[in-house]
Amino acid sequence: MEPTLERRMIDIRRHLHRNPELSNEERETQAYLKQVLEEAGFETVKPVAGFGLAVEIVGAAGPSNRKVVIRADIDALPINETSGVPFTSERPGVMHACGHDAHAAMGYAAAVLLDRQKQAFSGTVRLIFQPAEEAEPLGGRRVIEEGLLDDVDAAIGIHVDPYTPAGRVAVGTGPYTLACDTFDVVVSGNSAHAAKPSDGVDALAIACSMVTELQKIVSREIDPYDPLVVSITGIEGGGAYNVIAPEVRLRGTIRSGHEKTRQKAWQRLRQILESLASAHGASVDINLQRGEPAVVNAPEMVDIIQRAGADVVGRENVINAPGWTAADDFAFYSEKCPAVYFRLGIRSDEAGSIYPLHHPRFRVDESALAKGAAVLAGAACIFLKPPFETTRRP
Repeated sequence: MEPTLERRMIDIRRHLHRNPELSNEERETQAYLKQVLEEAGFETVKPVAGFGLAVEIVGAAGPSNRKVVIRADIDALPINETSGVPFTSERPGVMHACGHDAHAAMGYAAAVLLDRQKQAFSGTVRLIFQPAEEAEPLGGRRVIEEGLLDDVDAAIGIHVDPYTPAGRVAVGTGPYTLACDTFDVVVSGNSAHAAKPSDGVDALAIACSMVTELQKIVSREIDPYDPLVVSITGIEGGGAYNVIAPEVRLRGTIRSGHEKTRQKAWQRLRQILESLASAHGASVDINLQRGEPAVVNAPEMVDIIQRAGADVVGRENVINAPGWTAADDFAFYSEKCPAVYFRLGIRSDEAGSIYPLHHPRFRVDESALAKGAAVLAGAACIFLKPPFETTRRP
């Protein structure tokens, strides 16, 4: 990538980092990205999925109805930044702690590269700058609902990876992120004096038993090679030293790699909670919210990333790596068409990019971003380079 484009990409990333916006609030982000894309010569930049954008680059190597999507998410997180970078967030309590500012900037650079390489491919690349990856209502779901993948043959997603050395590409086949569901539970007992708990039904003691027993779903009921995580992330109840808590609220998340395991976890969660409540004379209300499914990488698309990655960073720097237990709503894309979600290493002691995702001191080694944008553009070119079958997949 030429220095001028790389510098522009980094400037865009820093602007977005300085001005982060939460999921479903990306008004200024949308307006800014539309402005920089139009300044780069893209005449038709369309608003999509609420505060998202879509832009298309049509190849000039010959007629083709073949299309591939590149997804770049754009939202930030409710985290107060302490990274110390000069372009730190100017919005207290909001931070790009997951690298979506870098994703958007790489999407911009990939669009420019593809526009310059139109003679090398046929068909169309659709860049989607997607809002609301981090929180409901999810932008990925809305992208599908708006039909933005109905005419698409494949999709490509990227995520920065603070666990992999800067500039390396990590990818693998099969489930590559986990499905994400959340649950809220209300345990209802009966209040009593704390000095005489036998007069009541202690919702807090019952809730503590529930937290312990739910862990056995993973440790005792699921094959260790079948990915599943059940985490309780909140417990609220009680308020006085001398009163037995009449009501306790629990919240948590279920992460799973396969739909069958996902269904079993839901079933067992309900059975365990209802049985424990009944055994202790309490009642329980369970609200389970289905989130994004697992991202599943198609083998043929993984091969394209490996080829593009080898061209950009060298074959020795393309890692066949396992997936993450985190979730990503790119999974809705991978449900719709053959897709690949790959990771770009950004870890560097020198750049201080050694903190995990969603950490207030999270940083990005910006020297890796040119490689990520080049892999995105290169993979799209490989997919669209003739000869190929122009009939879309069913």
